[in-house]
Amino acid sequence: MRTLSIAGRVLKEMIRDKRTLALMFVAPIVIILLLGMIFSVNSTVNVKVGTVAVSKSVNTNLKDTKHVTVTKYDTKADAKKALNDHKIDSIIQKKNSNYDLTYANTDSSKTTAVKMAFKNAVTNSGISTLKSKLALTTAALQKIQAQSGQQAPQQKQSAATTPKITNHYVYGNSDTGFFNKILPILIGFFVFFFVFLISGMALLKERTSGTLDRLLATPVKRSEIVFGYMISYGILAVAQTIVIILATVWLLGIEVVGNMFNIVVINLLLALVALAFGILISTFAGSEFQMVQFIPLVIIPQVFFSGIIPLESMASWVKAISVIIPIKYSGDATTAIMMEGAGLTSLGKDIGVLLLFLVVLTILNIIGLRRYRKV
Repeated sequence: MRTLSIAGRVLKEMIRDKRTLALMFVAPIVIILLLGMIFSVNSTVNVKVGTVAVSKSVNTNLKDTKHVTVTKYDTKADAKKALNDHKIDSIIQKKNSNYDLTYANTDSSKTTAVKMAFKNAVTNSGISTLKSKLALTTAALQKIQAQSGQQAPQQKQSAATTPKITNHYVYGNSDTGFFNKILPILIGFFVFFFVFLISGMALLKERTSGTLDRLLATPVKRSEIVFGYMISYGILAVAQTIVIILATVWLLGIEVVGNMFNIVVINLLLALVALAFGILISTFAGSEFQMVQFIPLVIIPQVFFSGIIPLESMASWVKAISVIIPIKYSGDATTAIMMEGAGLTSLGKDIGVLLLFLVVLTILNIIGLRRYRKV
Protein backbone atom coordinates (compact mmCIF):
# COMPACT_ATOMS: atom_id res chain seq x y z
CA MET A 1 0.00 0.00 0.00
CA ARG A 2 2.82 2.38 0.89
CA THR A 3 4.51 1.51 -2.40
CA LEU A 4 1.39 2.50 -4.31
CA SER A 5 1.17 5.75 -2.37
CA ILE A 6 4.75 6.64 -3.25
CA ALA A 7 4.17 5.71 -6.88
CA GLY A 8 1.01 7.84 -6.96
CA ARG A 9 2.79 10.86 -5.49
CA VAL A 10 5.69 10.63 -7.98
CA LEU A 11 3.23 10.20 -10.85
CA LYS A 12 1.25 13.29 -9.80
CA GLU A 13 4.45 15.34 -9.63
CA MET A 14 5.46 14.22 -13.10
CA ILE A 15 2.02 15.05 -14.50
CA ARG A 16 2.27 18.55 -13.03
CA ASP A 17 5.64 19.03 -14.77
CA LYS A 18 4.41 19.99 -18.24
CA ARG A 19 7.96 20.35 -19.56
CA THR A 20 8.83 16.76 -18.66
CA LEU A 21 5.65 15.48 -20.29
CA ALA A 22 6.31 17.46 -23.44
CA LEU A 23 9.87 16.17 -23.72
CA MET A 24 8.74 12.60 -23.09
CA PHE A 25 6.00 12.58 -25.72
CA VAL A 26 6.58 15.49 -28.10
CA ALA A 27 10.39 15.38 -28.44
CA PRO A 28 10.49 11.75 -29.70
CA ILE A 29 7.88 12.57 -32.35
CA VAL A 30 9.85 15.61 -33.52
CA ILE A 31 13.08 13.59 -33.68
CA ILE A 32 11.39 10.76 -35.60
CA LEU A 33 10.00 13.28 -38.11
CA LEU A 34 13.49 14.74 -38.56
CA LEU A 35 14.90 11.25 -39.11
CA GLY A 36 12.18 10.57 -41.67
CA MET A 37 12.97 13.76 -43.60
CA ILE A 38 16.71 13.09 -43.62
CA PHE A 39 16.85 9.39 -44.41
CA SER A 40 14.00 9.34 -46.90
CA VAL A 41 15.74 11.69 -49.34
CA ASN A 42 17.63 10.45 -52.35
CA SER A 43 21.14 9.49 -51.27
CA THR A 44 22.53 9.35 -54.82
CA VAL A 45 25.84 11.16 -55.21
CA ASN A 46 26.01 13.85 -57.90
CA VAL A 47 29.49 14.45 -59.34
CA LYS A 48 31.01 17.01 -61.71
CA VAL A 49 33.83 15.88 -63.99
CA GLY A 50 36.21 17.95 -66.08
CA THR A 51 37.77 16.34 -69.16
CA VAL A 52 40.88 17.31 -71.14
CA ALA A 53 41.67 15.81 -74.58
CA VAL A 54 39.25 12.95 -73.96
CA SER A 55 37.66 11.26 -76.98
CA LYS A 56 34.16 12.16 -78.03
CA SER A 57 32.84 8.65 -77.33
CA VAL A 58 34.13 8.63 -73.73
CA ASN A 59 32.72 12.12 -73.14
CA THR A 60 29.36 11.03 -74.52
CA ASN A 61 29.28 7.92 -72.34
CA LEU A 62 30.15 9.98 -69.28
CA LYS A 63 27.36 12.44 -70.06
CA ASP A 64 24.92 9.58 -70.48
CA THR A 65 25.74 8.34 -66.98
CA LYS A 66 23.14 9.40 -64.43
CA HIS A 67 24.17 12.00 -61.84
CA VAL A 68 27.37 12.83 -63.73
CA THR A 69 27.94 16.30 -65.20
CA VAL A 70 30.78 16.69 -67.71
CA THR A 71 32.64 19.90 -68.61
CA LYS A 72 35.30 19.96 -71.35
CA TYR A 73 38.46 22.03 -70.84
CA ASP A 74 41.14 22.94 -73.35
CA THR A 75 44.09 22.61 -70.97
CA LYS A 76 44.93 20.83 -67.71
CA ALA A 77 45.60 24.22 -66.11
CA ASP A 78 42.03 25.37 -66.78
CA ALA A 79 40.64 22.13 -65.36
CA LYS A 80 42.89 22.34 -62.30
CA LYS A 81 41.72 25.89 -61.61
CA ALA A 82 38.10 24.67 -61.76
CA LEU A 83 38.99 21.86 -59.36
CA ASN A 84 40.55 24.29 -56.90
CA ASP A 85 37.47 26.54 -57.17
CA HIS A 86 35.19 23.56 -56.34
CA LYS A 87 33.46 23.75 -59.73
CA ILE A 88 34.33 20.13 -60.49
CA ASP A 89 35.13 17.08 -58.36
CA SER A 90 37.73 15.43 -60.60
CA ILE A 91 39.77 15.79 -63.81
CA ILE A 92 40.09 13.17 -66.54
CA GLN A 93 42.97 13.81 -68.96
CA LYS A 94 43.97 11.62 -71.87
CA LYS A 95 47.68 11.34 -72.69
CA ASN A 96 48.27 9.35 -75.88
CA SER A 97 46.34 6.15 -75.17
CA ASN A 98 46.54 6.47 -71.38
CA TYR A 99 44.53 8.41 -68.81
CA ASP A 100 45.41 10.59 -65.82
CA LEU A 101 42.66 11.04 -63.23
CA THR A 102 42.88 13.66 -60.50
CA TYR A 103 40.38 13.64 -57.63
CA ALA A 104 39.65 16.35 -55.08
CA ASN A 105 38.97 13.40 -52.73
CA THR A 106 37.41 15.54 -50.01
CA ASP A 107 34.42 13.22 -50.36
CA SER A 108 35.34 9.57 -50.88
CA SER A 109 31.84 8.74 -52.15
CA LYS A 110 32.31 11.18 -55.06
CA THR A 111 35.73 9.74 -55.80
CA THR A 112 34.25 6.24 -55.98
CA ALA A 113 31.39 7.46 -58.18
CA VAL A 114 33.82 9.07 -60.66
CA LYS A 115 35.93 5.90 -60.81
CA MET A 116 32.89 3.77 -61.58
CA ALA A 117 31.50 6.21 -64.15
CA PHE A 118 34.86 6.48 -65.93
CA LYS A 119 35.37 2.71 -65.97
CA ASN A 120 31.92 2.18 -67.51
CA ALA A 121 32.48 4.98 -70.03
CA VAL A 122 35.81 3.54 -71.22
CA THR A 123 34.37 0.03 -71.39
CA ASN A 124 31.34 1.14 -73.39
CA SER A 125 33.53 3.25 -75.66
CA GLY A 126 35.81 0.25 -76.31
CA ILE A 127 32.86 -1.99 -77.10
CA SER A 128 31.44 0.59 -79.52
CA THR A 129 34.83 0.92 -81.24
CA LEU A 130 35.18 -2.86 -81.58
CA LYS A 131 31.67 -3.15 -83.00
CA SER A 132 32.41 -0.41 -85.51
CA LYS A 133 35.69 -2.05 -86.61
CA LEU A 134 34.05 -5.46 -86.79
CA ALA A 135 31.29 -4.08 -89.03
CA LEU A 136 33.82 -2.43 -91.35
CA THR A 137 35.95 -5.59 -91.51
CA THR A 138 32.94 -7.78 -92.24
CA ALA A 139 31.77 -5.46 -94.99
CA ALA A 140 35.24 -5.41 -96.58
CA LEU A 141 35.50 -9.22 -96.48
CA GLN A 142 32.10 -9.63 -98.08
CA LYS A 143 33.05 -7.23 -100.84
CA ILE A 144 36.28 -9.14 -101.57
CA GLN A 145 34.40 -12.44 -101.64
CA ALA A 146 31.84 -11.07 -104.05
CA GLN A 147 34.50 -9.76 -106.42
CA SER A 148 36.81 -12.80 -106.45
CA GLY A 149 34.33 -15.54 -105.78
CA GLN A 150 36.87 -17.03 -103.42
CA GLN A 151 37.07 -17.27 -99.68
CA ALA A 152 38.91 -14.33 -98.31
CA PRO A 153 42.02 -15.05 -96.25
CA GLN A 154 41.64 -14.86 -92.51
CA GLN A 155 43.23 -11.79 -91.01
CA LYS A 156 44.93 -11.61 -87.69
CA GLN A 157 42.95 -9.71 -85.10
CA SER A 158 45.00 -7.27 -83.18
CA ALA A 159 44.53 -7.42 -79.45
CA ALA A 160 42.89 -4.36 -77.97
CA THR A 161 45.31 -2.28 -76.01
CA THR A 162 44.19 -1.66 -72.42
CA PRO A 163 44.79 1.97 -71.49
CA LYS A 164 46.89 2.68 -68.44
CA ILE A 165 45.04 4.66 -65.76
CA THR A 166 46.98 6.77 -63.24
CA ASN A 167 45.14 8.15 -60.22
CA HIS A 168 46.12 11.32 -58.36
CA TYR A 169 44.56 12.64 -55.14
CA VAL A 170 44.58 16.28 -54.09
CA TYR A 171 43.75 15.23 -50.51
CA GLY A 172 44.69 11.94 -48.91
CA ASN A 173 45.06 8.77 -50.96
CA SER A 174 43.11 5.77 -52.18
CA ASP A 175 42.52 4.68 -48.57
CA THR A 176 40.83 7.95 -47.59
CA GLY A 177 37.29 7.10 -46.51
CA PHE A 178 34.03 8.73 -45.48
CA PHE A 179 35.28 9.12 -41.90
CA ASN A 180 37.81 11.70 -43.08
CA LYS A 181 34.95 13.81 -44.42
CA ILE A 182 32.86 13.78 -41.24
CA LEU A 183 35.78 14.05 -38.80
CA PRO A 184 35.99 17.90 -38.96
CA ILE A 185 32.27 18.01 -38.12
CA LEU A 186 32.65 15.44 -35.33
CA ILE A 187 35.40 17.53 -33.75
CA GLY A 188 33.04 20.50 -33.64
CA PHE A 189 30.20 18.34 -32.33
CA PHE A 190 32.19 17.02 -29.37
CA VAL A 191 33.50 20.49 -28.55
CA PHE A 192 29.98 21.93 -28.68
CA PHE A 193 28.32 19.11 -26.74
CA PHE A 194 30.68 18.96 -23.77
CA VAL A 195 31.08 22.74 -23.41
CA PHE A 196 27.30 23.22 -23.68
CA LEU A 197 26.58 20.58 -21.06
CA ILE A 198 29.29 21.57 -18.56
CA SER A 199 28.63 25.32 -18.75
CA GLY A 200 24.87 24.88 -18.46
CA MET A 201 25.17 22.55 -15.48
CA ALA A 202 27.75 24.75 -13.75
CA LEU A 203 25.67 27.93 -13.98
CA LEU A 204 22.55 26.04 -12.94
CA LYS A 205 24.36 24.89 -9.81
CA GLU A 206 25.35 28.49 -9.09
CA ARG A 207 21.72 29.51 -9.37
CA THR A 208 20.16 26.68 -7.36
CA SER A 209 22.72 27.04 -4.58
CA GLY A 210 21.87 30.74 -4.17
CA THR A 211 25.29 32.02 -5.26
CA LEU A 212 23.87 33.79 -8.30
CA ASP A 213 21.07 35.40 -6.24
CA ARG A 214 23.57 36.82 -3.76
CA LEU A 215 25.70 38.11 -6.62
CA LEU A 216 22.69 39.76 -8.26
CA ALA A 217 21.85 41.46 -4.95
CA THR A 218 25.08 43.48 -5.26
CA PRO A 219 25.49 46.57 -7.48
CA VAL A 220 27.43 44.50 -10.05
CA LYS A 221 26.07 44.79 -13.59
CA ARG A 222 24.42 41.85 -15.34
CA SER A 223 26.85 42.18 -18.26
CA GLU A 224 29.78 41.90 -15.84
CA ILE A 225 28.31 38.69 -14.41
CA VAL A 226 27.84 37.17 -17.87
CA PHE A 227 31.32 38.14 -19.05
CA GLY A 228 32.82 36.86 -15.80
CA TYR A 229 31.20 33.47 -16.21
CA MET A 230 32.18 33.32 -19.88
CA ILE A 231 35.81 34.14 -19.15
CA SER A 232 36.11 31.54 -16.38
CA TYR A 233 34.33 28.78 -18.29
CA GLY A 234 36.02 29.95 -21.49
CA ILE A 235 39.46 29.19 -20.04
CA LEU A 236 38.36 25.63 -19.40
CA ALA A 237 36.78 25.50 -22.87
CA VAL A 238 40.10 26.51 -24.44
CA ALA A 239 41.92 23.63 -22.75
CA GLN A 240 39.16 21.18 -23.57
CA THR A 241 39.06 22.26 -27.21
CA ILE A 242 42.82 21.87 -27.65
CA VAL A 243 42.78 18.42 -26.04
CA ILE A 244 39.90 17.21 -28.24
CA ILE A 245 41.47 18.47 -31.47
CA LEU A 246 44.99 17.20 -30.79
CA ALA A 247 43.75 13.82 -29.57
CA THR A 248 41.43 13.41 -32.59
CA VAL A 249 44.00 14.39 -35.21
CA TRP A 250 47.14 12.78 -33.77
CA LEU A 251 45.70 9.59 -32.30
CA LEU A 252 43.76 8.82 -35.49
CA GLY A 253 46.60 9.91 -37.78
CA ILE A 254 44.39 12.13 -39.94
CA GLU A 255 46.14 14.18 -42.61
CA VAL A 256 45.87 17.94 -42.03
CA VAL A 257 46.79 20.08 -45.03
CA GLY A 258 46.31 23.43 -43.29
CA ASN A 259 47.54 24.95 -40.04
CA MET A 260 46.54 23.25 -36.77
CA PHE A 261 46.37 26.66 -35.08
CA ASN A 262 43.58 27.68 -37.45
CA ILE A 263 41.58 24.58 -36.50
CA VAL A 264 41.98 25.48 -32.83
CA VAL A 265 40.79 29.05 -33.48
CA ILE A 266 37.64 27.93 -35.32
CA ASN A 267 36.67 25.34 -32.73
CA LEU A 268 37.50 27.68 -29.86
CA LEU A 269 35.05 30.16 -31.37
CA LEU A 270 32.48 27.35 -31.56
CA ALA A 271 33.21 26.49 -27.90
CA LEU A 272 32.42 30.08 -26.90
CA VAL A 273 29.14 29.85 -28.81
CA ALA A 274 28.34 26.59 -27.01
CA LEU A 275 29.27 28.26 -23.72
CA ALA A 276 26.87 31.16 -24.32
CA PHE A 277 24.21 28.72 -25.51
CA GLY A 278 24.59 26.54 -22.41
CA ILE A 279 24.32 29.54 -20.10
CA LEU A 280 21.19 30.72 -21.92
CA ILE A 281 19.46 27.34 -21.80
CA SER A 282 20.31 26.94 -18.10
CA THR A 283 18.21 30.03 -17.33
CA PHE A 284 15.12 28.10 -18.46
CA ALA A 285 15.92 24.99 -16.41
CA GLY A 286 14.89 24.61 -12.79
CA SER A 287 17.10 21.61 -12.05
CA GLU A 288 19.88 19.43 -13.47
CA PHE A 289 17.22 17.00 -14.65
CA GLN A 290 15.48 19.69 -16.68
CA MET A 291 18.83 20.79 -18.12
CA VAL A 292 19.42 17.26 -19.37
CA GLN A 293 15.96 17.28 -20.91
CA PHE A 294 17.00 20.06 -23.26
CA ILE A 295 19.77 17.93 -24.78
CA PRO A 296 17.56 16.06 -27.32
CA LEU A 297 16.09 19.33 -28.62
CA VAL A 298 19.41 21.20 -28.78
CA ILE A 299 22.04 18.57 -29.57
CA ILE A 300 20.30 16.08 -31.89
CA PRO A 301 19.38 18.69 -34.57
CA GLN A 302 23.04 19.74 -34.52
CA VAL A 303 23.93 16.22 -35.68
CA PHE A 304 21.22 16.01 -38.35
CA PHE A 305 21.89 19.37 -40.01
CA SER A 306 25.63 19.87 -39.44
CA GLY A 307 26.69 18.03 -42.61
CA ILE A 308 27.46 14.62 -41.11
CA ILE A 309 24.47 13.44 -43.14
CA PRO A 310 24.83 14.91 -46.69
CA LEU A 311 22.41 17.78 -47.28
CA GLU A 312 22.95 18.13 -51.03
CA SER A 313 20.00 16.00 -52.12
CA MET A 314 17.54 17.34 -49.55
CA ALA A 315 14.70 19.73 -50.23
CA SER A 316 15.66 23.40 -50.07
CA TRP A 317 13.44 24.05 -47.04
CA VAL A 318 15.13 21.21 -45.16
CA LYS A 319 18.58 22.54 -46.00
CA ALA A 320 17.46 25.98 -44.80
CA ILE A 321 17.32 24.62 -41.24
CA SER A 322 21.12 24.21 -41.30
CA VAL A 323 21.45 28.01 -41.45
CA ILE A 324 20.80 28.21 -37.70
CA ILE A 325 23.14 25.34 -36.80
CA PRO A 326 26.50 26.64 -35.44
CA ILE A 327 28.30 23.32 -35.99
CA LYS A 328 27.65 23.55 -39.75
CA TYR A 329 29.79 26.69 -40.02
CA SER A 330 32.60 25.36 -37.84
CA GLY A 331 32.47 22.07 -39.77
CA ASP A 332 32.72 23.84 -43.14
CA ALA A 333 35.62 25.96 -41.92
CA THR A 334 37.49 23.05 -40.30
CA THR A 335 36.99 20.92 -43.43
CA ALA A 336 38.44 23.69 -45.60
CA ILE A 337 41.47 23.96 -43.31
CA MET A 338 42.10 20.23 -42.94
CA MET A 339 41.49 19.15 -46.53
CA GLU A 340 42.31 22.23 -48.60
CA GLY A 341 44.75 24.17 -46.47
CA ALA A 342 42.52 27.26 -46.28
CA GLY A 343 43.60 30.20 -44.14
CA LEU A 344 41.47 32.17 -41.71
CA THR A 345 41.23 35.11 -44.13
CA SER A 346 39.37 32.95 -46.65
CA LEU A 347 36.84 31.78 -44.04
CA GLY A 348 35.26 35.15 -43.39
CA LYS A 349 31.67 33.97 -43.83
CA ASP A 350 31.93 31.06 -41.39
CA ILE A 351 33.84 33.08 -38.80
CA GLY A 352 31.42 36.00 -39.17
CA VAL A 353 28.36 33.81 -38.59
CA LEU A 354 29.92 32.19 -35.52
CA LEU A 355 30.74 35.65 -34.12
CA LEU A 356 27.16 36.71 -34.81
CA PHE A 357 25.88 33.68 -32.86
CA LEU A 358 28.20 34.59 -29.98
CA VAL A 359 27.11 38.24 -29.84
CA VAL A 360 23.38 37.47 -30.05
CA LEU A 361 23.55 34.73 -27.40
CA THR A 362 25.60 36.93 -25.07
CA ILE A 363 23.03 39.74 -25.34
CA LEU A 364 20.23 37.26 -24.64
CA ASN A 365 22.12 36.03 -21.57
CA ILE A 366 22.40 39.58 -20.22
CA ILE A 367 18.69 40.14 -20.80
CA GLY A 368 17.84 36.74 -19.32
CA LEU A 369 19.50 37.54 -15.99
CA ARG A 370 16.96 40.30 -15.47
CA ARG A 371 14.36 37.78 -14.35
CA TYR A 372 16.56 36.72 -11.40
CA ARG A 373 17.47 40.20 -10.20
CA LYS A 374 15.21 41.17 -7.34
CA VAL A 375 16.29 44.81 -7.15
